[in-house]
Amino acid sequence: MENQLELPMKKKKEVRRPWRRQIVIACAVLLVAVALALNFTLFGGNPGTTDGGDAPTGDGAGNNAATGTAQDGYFSATQVSRQRARDEALEVLQSVVDSAEADEATKTGALLEIAALAGEMEKEANIEAMVLAKGFAQCVAILNGESCSVVVSGESLQPSQISQINEIVYEQAGILPANIRIVTK
Repeated sequence: MENQLELPMKKKKEVRRPWRRQIVIACAVLLVAVALALNFTLFGGNPGTTDGGDAPTGDGAGNNAATGTAQDGYFSATQVSRQRARDEALEVLQSVVDSAEADEATKTGALLEIAALAGEMEKEANIEAMVLAKGFAQCVAILNGESCSVVVSGESLQPSQISQINEIVYEQAGILPANIRIVTK
């Protein structure tokens, strides 16, 4: 009689597991989407943008010490915000990998997401380092799938500078110039 009672309870637990697993996966995907949306909204609607090499427009900011400090704060805050969003996404994905309730397919998917985020982070860091090496004072690069936003300090860019940035992004991330947005801050 005891064996008969144990059997239905085991089946009931098995039914609950896929439901929990789906919630964990949905939360992980939602957190990653929020992190990416946050990164995108940081650069949406800013003046001084170029898309794929069009002539840039400046943001009208002067080069006095107060503006330099504001720019420093902007670049620092953007990099910190991006890192926090990524850290949160990685933490959620790692919890899925470490979960005893998650099946192997879910864990594999989470590991692939972690690898993709790490790859994006490396590409962004490489783009930023190369742009800084070309003489720009500050740079932040944001990869979003098949597009990239690059924010550099300054009022306006020369066509040769735009070409250099487009080339760097293409070499490092394989993104075509038509999908590159360059913003001056």
